[in-house]
Amino acid sequence: MTDLDTNYPESYYAASANRVQDYPQLSEDIDCDVCIIGAGYTGLSTALHLLERGVSVVILEQAKVGWGASGRNGGQIVNSYSRDIDVVERAAGTQVADQLGVMAFEGGRVIREFVERYSIQCDLKNGGVFAALNAKQMKELEHQKALWERYGYDKLELLDAKTMTGVVASNRYVGGMLDHGGGHIHPLNLALGEADAVTRMGGHIFEHSGVIAISRDEQPVAVTKRGSVRAKKLVIAGNAYLGGLVPELKAKSMPCGTQVIATEPLSDDLAKALIPQDYCIEDCNYLLDYYRLSADKRLLYGGGVVYGARDPKDIERLVRPKMLKTFPQLEAIRIEYRWTGNFLMTLSRLPQVGHINENILYSQGCSGHGVTYTHLAGRLLSERILGDSKRFEAFASLTHYPFPGGHMFQVPFSAVGAWYYSMRDRLGI
Repeated sequence: MTDLDTNYPESYYAASANRVQDYPQLSEDIDCDVCIIGAGYTGLSTALHLLERGVSVVILEQAKVGWGASGRNGGQIVNSYSRDIDVVERAAGTQVADQLGVMAFEGGRVIREFVERYSIQCDLKNGGVFAALNAKQMKELEHQKALWERYGYDKLELLDAKTMTGVVASNRYVGGMLDHGGGHIHPLNLALGEADAVTRMGGHIFEHSGVIAISRDEQPVAVTKRGSVRAKKLVIAGNAYLGGLVPELKAKSMPCGTQVIATEPLSDDLAKALIPQDYCIEDCNYLLDYYRLSADKRLLYGGGVVYGARDPKDIERLVRPKMLKTFPQLEAIRIEYRWTGNFLMTLSRLPQVGHINENILYSQGCSGHGVTYTHLAGRLLSERILGDSKRFEAFASLTHYPFPGGHMFQVPFSAVGAWYYSMRDRLGI
């Protein structure tokens, strides 16, 4: 692990967080049933599912709970995966696609179960919209609706151009699709609430306890600067902030940065005019824009990708023009927060799941689609640990390849690919 700033970034989420609990730093050698590296959604979901079954759990976090992508993302509950089920079918066959298809809508349900069961205050709102910028994208939404309905999902509603103007006050869209099972949350408060539930259930969380080495013995050991945890099972859930701790995982993934801005609070009338039903929205471009209203009526707007996870110097300069293209009526509105965060991308843009050996498991590489998938992943990891590996192995069967040219060329390779697909988006082809 490299040295890093372990304070929360100066984001709207950090500024509006519920009570932030300070968890201790690991300072001794301890034992448990399952040790989890990473106190983001994957680690927290895994811990809660295991604790509900009476398994003892320790989570080691190099910074703070929800410090990484789990506390910085757009806060949108979006179903399925970064590559949809038809892509899985072409790549892995019908049997695997059918298994993943049935699970594609489960992560959002897990979030809602946690929110209700543990009384988590995270501003949960229902409803998410996919917005089409051209006729080609609208056709793709029609295909997506039919595809999801094949797997029993019946919460989708196509929207024509006129209906879209009643959903979002922008003239950019030719139509869209409303997912009544989508929605949005305050992502850091969700993570903080899940962490509080972990400790109330008897789990242990150690912050500022980055893992510097892993022993791959029959009983794996996670070593920190001041202590260690020996466990029967070890779960690696560091995602984009894992660094080089596990070299074989680093070779097939790449951290990428995304940027978000938050406006000053809008008037009730303006907020209601922009997004009357308080849905979250994302467009259908390859490098998509996404936005929603916060609980205190700020517009949170994100977009773009920085390959290689470099922090851009001027986030507002990158994102504000995108916001004004969608909502020119916000020209006079100030931006009060701007931040960036990293997500982990795989070449296939499908999650990377598996085991280093029988007792060391991992899940990573949500590829920008992590809020729901990570909560599903926690359930799958817990099932595998408890002896039911069928659903876990469906994801583990997906083939992952290194980026062409290795780490030296993965950033320019991905940037060229993104440029190609962005040009197709602009041309509507």
